[in-house]
Amino acid sequence: MRYAVRKFALSFAFAVASAAAALSAGGGATAQTQGDSLQEFMAANPDCLEFNDQCSFCAVVNGVAECSTPQIACVKRENQCTKRASK
Repeated sequence: MRYAVRKFALSFAFAVASAAAALSAGGGATAQTQGDSLQEFMAANPDCLEFNDQCSFCAVVNGVAECSTPQIACVKRENQCTKRASK
């Protein structure tokens, strides 16, 4: 019985490590693309103070977007401005 438990634990640990390695290897390109689209959105909407993509909620502070971590179960959409600077 102990052998079976150890074998299962080792297999599980290997599977988790493999999944983590695969996710971290591909994360760089996605993060770069998201950063580029964020900068493009801010350049196209200079008066936008708060926006979201239904996953992360962002506020522009001193010209820099400060965003929350993505929600667990969300469907990412295009950024939508939710608060604009008053004129």
